Amino acid sequence: MGLSGVVAVLFFIEWPAPLIGSVTDDQPMAAAQAATLKQLSEDAYELDAFKPNLTRAEADIRIATLTAKLRLLDAPPHTL
Repeated sequence: MGLSGVVAVLFFIEWPAPLIGSVTDDQPMAAAQAATLKQLSEDAYELDAFKPNLTRAEADIRIATLTAKLRLLDAPPHTL
C-alpha cells in the first residue's frame, strides 16, 4: 500500500464527525481551535494552513489533516 493509501486509511479512521448543517458551520473558529491549528501548522511546517478567518468547520478539517500528517511523520520508517 502506497503512502496515499495510508493517508486515506488514516482519514477514514481519524476523521472527525462532520459538521455539515450544524449551527457552528458559519461561526468563526474558537480561540482553542486557533491555538491548536497555529501550533499544528508550525509543527508540520505548513504555515499557510493557519488563517485567522476560518470557520469552525474549516478549522476542524485542517486540524484533522495536520494531525494525520504529523502521525505519519512520527511513524518509524518502513524497510523492505
